[in-house]
Amino acid sequence: MLRCKQLIERKLDWGASESWTSVDFENLQQRILDETGVSLSASTLRRIWGRVDYQHLPSNTTLNTLAQFAGYPDWRTFIKSQVLSDLPPTPVERLTREPVKHAINWVRLSWIAGLFITIVLIGIVAFDQKQPHLNTNQYSFSSKPLTHSIPNSVIFTYNASASPTDSVYIQQSWNPRLRALVDKDSQTYTSIYYEPGYYRAKLLVGKQIVKEHPLLIPTNGWLGTIATKPVPVYMKPDEFIGPTMMRLPVAGIQQKNVPLQPEVPLVKYFNVGNFDPVPLADFSFSSDVKNEYGEGAAACQQTWIELITDDMPITIPLCTKGCVSELTLLDGSHMISGKKTDLSRFGVDYANWINVSCKSDGHKLYYHINGELAYEAALPKKKVTIVGIAYGFRGTGAVRNINLQANDKQVFHAF
Repeated sequence: MLRCKQLIERKLDWGASESWTSVDFENLQQRILDETGVSLSASTLRRIWGRVDYQHLPSNTTLNTLAQFAGYPDWRTFIKSQVLSDLPPTPVERLTREPVKHAINWVRLSWIAGLFITIVLIGIVAFDQKQPHLNTNQYSFSSKPLTHSIPNSVIFTYNASASPTDSVYIQQSWNPRLRALVDKDSQTYTSIYYEPGYYRAKLLVGKQIVKEHPLLIPTNGWLGTIATKPVPVYMKPDEFIGPTMMRLPVAGIQQKNVPLQPEVPLVKYFNVGNFDPVPLADFSFSSDVKNEYGEGAAACQQTWIELITDDMPITIPLCTKGCVSELTLLDGSHMISGKKTDLSRFGVDYANWINVSCKSDGHKLYYHINGELAYEAALPKKKVTIVGIAYGFRGTGAVRNINLQANDKQVFHAF
């Protein structure tokens, strides 16, 4: 595994992996997806690179995918190539006039035998623990949110009695950490969602997804939170909603006993599931934002707007001009890193309100900052719809003049 990681690090040329940030692992996730067609979560990659303590061996899929990204057809081929390269070269014996009997080099023979046994054991663990292909028609899976507010408990109803193993899981979203072991002979499991959004819930048997379905967790109007672990701090509407804008003052954060330094809090505003879905192929969105906290560790004043869709979201990132290297933009199909793309037009001066807009013409997405084109990208090939809007401020910030249109008709307006 160490050799495979070294090959990947050499391919990426991002410097020492010890200095990689969370954004780097997210970018690596996208690079692997683009080249192999397999999505390994950023959390899985952090475990592989030792950022999270995890004692188990990677799965067969993970090993094969990493090997493919490193330039090999699969993990077995990679292992074989390393064995061949690590074996000492066979000496060329000179012909002599008289036959000479060579003594057996027991040290070398023991070394080769030990290496062979190690490779066999790795192969057994990584490849021989395969489960048979499952008939997904034998399984069922559905869900029902209990409220139209947050937090929201969801009742999952499932039938996994056909499972050949007791390893049956329900996964709330893309995040494998939000996965729970359930009784295969039971039919009901409940889970809680602390943030709204559009999720894909999954029923897994072993490592195979046998059923999945979309799950919309809506809000009752606007929701304001301070992102703390394990449960966010929820704001009352009158604490952040005014007649002309949304704004959570610094004093409002302090009243909740949330420290502002050295780890700057993340303030979020959500509105999900309260308007008709808007097709990404013909929409227009605009809003004014201002980040209002830039002290200490908040010097970059990172801000983003997210158009929540029924697929990958659209994000519009902002920050002070000197920090654009840390930005990440999502265009509905790809993750765009400020380390490899010029996102300098998303660097702003928060002394004044920043007007942000995003629209499509049926072929491309266009991002504008203060009326100037900042970025453009091709529309996703599949049909995608907008189902919600979210704002995030590292520190805190204000929002006004929110407009969302579809086919030149207003669908949603606020402040």
